[in-house]
Amino acid sequence: MNKEEYFIKQFSSNKIIGDDGAVIKNTVYSMDAFFQNVHFKKEWMSLKQIAYKSMIVNISDAIAMNAKPKYALLSVAIPTTYNEKDLKQLANGFKKAAKEFGISIIGGDTISNEKLDISVTIVSKTKKPIYRSGVKRDDLLCYTGDLGSSKSDLEKLFANVKISKKSKFLKPKLNAKFFYEVSKYVNASMDISDGLFFELERLSKASKVGFEFFEEIKEEIGTSGEEYEMLFSFAKKDLEKIEKIAKKHKVKLNIFAKAIKGKYETKSKNHHF
Repeated sequence: MNKEEYFIKQFSSNKIIGDDGAVIKNTVYSMDAFFQNVHFKKEWMSLKQIAYKSMIVNISDAIAMNAKPKYALLSVAIPTTYNEKDLKQLANGFKKAAKEFGISIIGGDTISNEKLDISVTIVSKTKKPIYRSGVKRDDLLCYTGDLGSSKSDLEKLFANVKISKKSKFLKPKLNAKFFYEVSKYVNASMDISDGLFFELERLSKASKVGFEFFEEIKEEIGTSGEEYEMLFSFAKKDLEKIEKIAKKHKVKLNIFAKAIKGKYETKSKNHHF
């Protein structure tokens, strides 16, 4: 039983729920939790890296909805052992992400806790939101970049092996400029946070389509979470335009399937509780 999915279903009568963000008029609201010993271990990342990533993973949701982040609300549970230097590092991580994406941090809440737990709410603006339910029959399915390194690096961290400071697990790279430019040709989209196979299952359910894969995708590729690459569908007639924009922004495209009648379900085990 997927308890996360079951819990969310309790609110399924609210049609706003079900995408990377909630769209109300031209505003998108997205929220993500980033908890110690659930999403990260203190030994793996600096406080600045932790705060930065907690913002980035939420900004990724906004981009996937074709929304531009404007404001952030932070909820931070801070260990009593933290000193002024620690607090400054945390703040610098939040400010670094905010500066990169032109976001104003407008408030939130702080409490005392035994471990570091962070929740970030991002408020974004959009003229044309993109939903998971927009996949059309015969659309091509594409994801950006390379998948697999985040899962591999996470396994190394669990084995107490050092990973590169440039690892996507530590610092996700968001191709915002590319996606905003290509959005006019995109029918459906979401970011890859849990793994390609699991995101495809969500796309299938939302759009009521199945997928015909052009070639087999290995398990280590399809189940690698924490990637924050973009997964999207588009009409074949727009392929050349999309490739041109990708080349301009130096973004790698992987066109791996087309949408067909039916549904898609993965047999891979989800990492959620």
